[in-house]
Amino acid sequence: MVHARVSEEMPASCEAVFDLVHDYTRRLEWDTLLREAFVEGGAPAGHGAIAVCSGRWLIGGLTLRTVYVSFERGEVAAVKMINAPPLFASWAASIRHEPLGEARSLITYTYNFRAKPRWLAWLLEPILAIVFRWETGRRLRALQRELLRSGRQ
Repeated sequence: MVHARVSEEMPASCEAVFDLVHDYTRRLEWDTLLREAFVEGGAPAGHGAIAVCSGRWLIGGLTLRTVYVSFERGEVAAVKMINAPPLFASWAASIRHEPLGEARSLITYTYNFRAKPRWLAWLLEPILAIVFRWETGRRLRALQRELLRSGRQ
């Protein structure tokens, strides 16, 4: 099983960052991983909501359906995978926000996953771990740029 954490300082409050991350109508404006993102039924993100996120074709194009198991505005949101896409036996993530002062915060993306098929996990997990860590850092830097561009604080 892979378990990792990536943090980045954000030029906005915890609430502003949280709101942008979970606004699926704006997600594709900044998220470098995704080609599609929405909450089923058109509902807003929140505890119990099901989010569907499809990756870019360049990195496999996999679609994950996740359910929000925690959703506390400005503090933490967590999801777990509920479908069974190729390569992932399990997948879960949380995003925590810490205030750093006026209009600054720290976002920490923690994730874990298990690769499938099980007999190939020894090979797949290290490769997926490298790709996912690189892409997560890239996503957080893109989020940072979007917050600066939009003037959200």
